Amino acid sequence: MRKLSFLTAIALTGALALLSSTMAKTPTLPLFARSLGAPPQLIGWAVMASTVPGILISLPAGLLRDRLGARPLLIAALFVFATAPFLYLLVHTIGELAVVRFYHGFATAIFGTVVGAEIAARYPESRGHALSVYSSVSTIGRSIAPFLGGVLISEADFPGVFIGCAVAGVLALSLGLRATADHAPATPPTHRASATGKTAAVLRDRVVLITSLVEALQYLVFGSVEAFLAVYAAHHHMPPWTIGLLLGIQLGIVVLVKPRLGALSDRFGRRPMILAGLLIGALAVSILPFTTRFWALLLINAAFGAGFAATTAATGALVADRARSGGFGASMGVLRSIMDIGQATGPVLTGALIGAGGYRLAFLTLAALLVIAALALALSRHDRPVARS
Repeated sequence: MRKLSFLTAIALTGALALLSSTMAKTPTLPLFARSLGAPPQLIGWAVMASTVPGILISLPAGLLRDRLGARPLLIAALFVFATAPFLYLLVHTIGELAVVRFYHGFATAIFGTVVGAEIAARYPESRGHALSVYSSVSTIGRSIAPFLGGVLISEADFPGVFIGCAVAGVLALSLGLRATADHAPATPPTHRASATGKTAAVLRDRVVLITSLVEALQYLVFGSVEAFLAVYAAHHHMPPWTIGLLLGIQLGIVVLVKPRLGALSDRFGRRPMILAGLLIGALAVSILPFTTRFWALLLINAAFGAGFAATTAATGALVADRARSGGFGASMGVLRSIMDIGQATGPVLTGALIGAGGYRLAFLTLAALLVIAALALALSRHDRPVARS
């Protein structure tokens, strides 16, 4: 482990952690909730439960990272990754499932915020590339998860997939303990500004707020597609392993293209990359409800993954560009808090739309939201970065 760079070590840890958490969610969560007798509206609430902690804890986690350093927070998050999968084995009702999802959500909320801030601080001249490399390597875990989850459900039912999640979570904790011990902090903890002052400074930055709102809409759509494309496919009698393939291709595309897109955003600017991603995603989502053919859905979802990669390759880097020295945690915390509001809202909104007017109404509404996000960014003024160190 000592021979690995921080970026490599933490990305491998993230890959295991996200393998664990994603396997519990995609395609497992909606199918498990459906097996408990939950209608689409309640499935949306169960999906939302894991994103609520992000709204509550992302900003405090970022501020604590600026004050205490990254290691204690990363260890806390990895402990949740390791223990949450065992609790799914005790679930028998949709309410119990929501409670476990709420607990599980603290892991991704803390880990994502703190890792993003730490990488932004360590790689000031190549933030887009470094953040995208981390995201792509860790997303390998997310890409494998739908395939592996679908197979485990088919072969060992839901207990089998939750045991698989537990194994990956425990391995992530073991690797993360070593990785965080081997690398000194990017910057020493700072006490120069109060938490309130740092938060206020970030919230006054119009570019950060607009970018965060754009990412919130992107994740609103992403979370909705991830949750309800599985239900849509199951409704049309696709077996679990094909649903896993359908969802996994999206993440596989992210792994392949996101580092390159992040490097391009370092070179040519963040906004063009974000706008292109939003428009590609809107087109893909608008087509989804007009076909039930597996290969067509596979290609459409691959295109959506490419759009998602383009947008998210640049949003985090743009927010980090705006961070003043010592305030990376605060900036990334605001980004993720607003993002999680979108991700929490998406499944509930989509479930309600499906109940009211079916899948076409739901997916076309999601496509419209991405177009609105693109227009908001295109019409906004853009200032130069505040700092890159």
